Amino acid sequence: MKKFFSALLPISLLVAAGAAFSATPVPAAGAASSKPDATETLPGGIVVQHTKTGTGASPQAADVVQVHYRGKLVDGTEFDSSYKRGKPTSFPLNGVIPCWTQGLQKLKVGGAATLTCPPATAYGSRGAGGVIPPNATLTFEVELLAVEKRP
Repeated sequence: MKKFFSALLPISLLVAAGAAFSATPVPAAGAASSKPDATETLPGGIVVQHTKTGTGASPQAADVVQVHYRGKLVDGTEFDSSYKRGKPTSFPLNGVIPCWTQGLQKLKVGGAATLTCPPATAYGSRGAGGVIPPNATLTFEVELLAVEKRP
């Protein structure tokens, strides 16, 4: 797993950026829903639009998750995709940007959603690696494939 983080720039940026933020789980403002096409807005303005209902476990911030994902800028420019690489990725959920830490906790294994990440829950004014501009709102299509529970 360690080799993976150094091999992929955007995921490594997700990991590096997460270190600057708290990974404390944040509950939804209202009742949680995991129905397809249900939408939740979390504190900080993160929007979770459920597209597929999962039936497995939901991750906690300390867990390692395996996901497939596609990341896009607001204009539709795709800046990263595990689908294009043909291989899902795994990482500690509390080591990535807050949008992912909070948003993925709303899914169950087998579920999918589109996460809309305001700049403050993504890379903020610093942007990332010349790929993500400063103050960018990002959209991630995510599919939660597995959760490795950590004590």
